[in-house]
Amino acid sequence: MRTTRDRIRHAISFEIMGLLLVIPLGSVGFAIHAADFGVVAVIAATVATLWNYTYNFLFDQVMKRRKGSVHKTLAVRIWHAILFEVGLLFVTLPLFAYALGIGLWQALVMDVAFALFYLVYAFAFNWAYDLLFPLPKHA
Repeated sequence: MRTTRDRIRHAISFEIMGLLLVIPLGSVGFAIHAADFGVVAVIAATVATLWNYTYNFLFDQVMKRRKGSVHKTLAVRIWHAILFEVGLLFVTLPLFAYALGIGLWQALVMDVAFALFYLVYAFAFNWAYDLLFPLPKHA
């Protein structure tokens, strides 16, 4: 299992790198001023950081209990990323609608685009993170 310090490093680095990518992409893709989009993205990233820590801790607890290990296969990594994004979608949908003054349908489209981006990003980031900071053999 990962230490608290490692989990915090993981969550913060994930969100910082994600913001550096998503703010310019989202601003251009949705034709929203970068400052407005950035504020919403930073708030969403803060919520996501808290969710990231909690979700990964709980996911690892379940894996350890069910499998005896927290080492992830390709299939587990895919489910890990999908379930993370679905949970986050429930929180960020009303945030996008309210903060950007858009309807729920527009917010859903934007949130799905975010989720798809972060789905791919989370998969790649977590795999790279595990390569850079490998788990001990006994984890």
